[in-house]
Amino acid sequence: MTDWTGRTATEIAAAVRAGEATAGQVIACHLDRIAKLNGELGAFIRVRAAEAASEADAVGKRADLAELPLAGVPVAVKDAVPVAGEPMRIGSAALPDAPQGEDHPLVARLRAAGAVVIGLTNLPELAIYPFTDSAFGITRNPWDRRRTAGGSSGGSAAAVAAALVPVAHGTDGLGSVRIPAAACGLFGIKPGSGTVPGFPATGNWYGLSENGVLAGTVADAAVTLGVMAGTGFDLAEPSRLRIAVSVRPPGPGIVVHRTCAAAVRQCARQLAALDHDVQEDDPRYPGWLVPVMLSYWFAGPAADAGPYAGAMEPRTRRHVLAGRAVQRVR
Repeated sequence: MTDWTGRTATEIAAAVRAGEATAGQVIACHLDRIAKLNGELGAFIRVRAAEAASEADAVGKRADLAELPLAGVPVAVKDAVPVAGEPMRIGSAALPDAPQGEDHPLVARLRAAGAVVIGLTNLPELAIYPFTDSAFGITRNPWDRRRTAGGSSGGSAAAVAAALVPVAHGTDGLGSVRIPAAACGLFGIKPGSGTVPGFPATGNWYGLSENGVLAGTVADAAVTLGVMAGTGFDLAEPSRLRIAVSVRPPGPGIVVHRTCAAAVRQCARQLAALDHDVQEDDPRYPGWLVPVMLSYWFAGPAADAGPYAGAMEPRTRRHVLAGRAVQRVR
């Protein structure tokens, strides 16, 4: 049987639509790889092996198979949005393990597009930190097991980087998609506010957090984000663009590492070589920006913890206490 792991989402979907592979075959290959590697990587906290196999068979029987943009594509969902029939723990053993009654809208859209939710990925408790460990285990970087996969969407990033899935969902408030994407060598995007349906109950962080995507290629990210957003993105060669480049930190005390700045400038040179209008132009960040963002980082998890804070990890309890103090002065 052809091994479909390591292929892009667009390749997999094209093959399934054309009848060159079945969704069941694709899912079986990925489940086998997950079984071999997830124990050491800790990317998934829940692998939906039986459910994914059944859902893949259902995809293969759909009358609209030839039109599905993600036909048979295995996707990972960060354990921070509801997936029908699965608990939503947000990285916390303190939260109830009752199954969710229905899919989050973005999950429903992924399924409608032919994707198969193969599992739920790890994150730090309440998605607070830029690394990924929780009561459910430590997520390790597939490129170097001694290093973090970043966070808080580290489980999703590790899953994509290790070819356990070609694309994964993540959430991002202060870099929770972008940090693990950088740590794991992926393309990650936090879309603008309202592009993808948000958080009806928890995880909103006062509007700071958004649902995004991690992928190995821009094309995979574009098609997946388009599905999640209920739209589509044109990947045709763009006309000449005006692009502003900045490596200026958003506030005092924040340092941009020279290797990161060098990578941004290298990208700018490549864009200029493609005849785009590229100019350095530092934003005028207001002085209140960083304090307000940090206040959301504390107060948001405090709101999410609800009555369960006392049973959470010590570092989370401290964070929630600080967040509740912030809430009192907001």
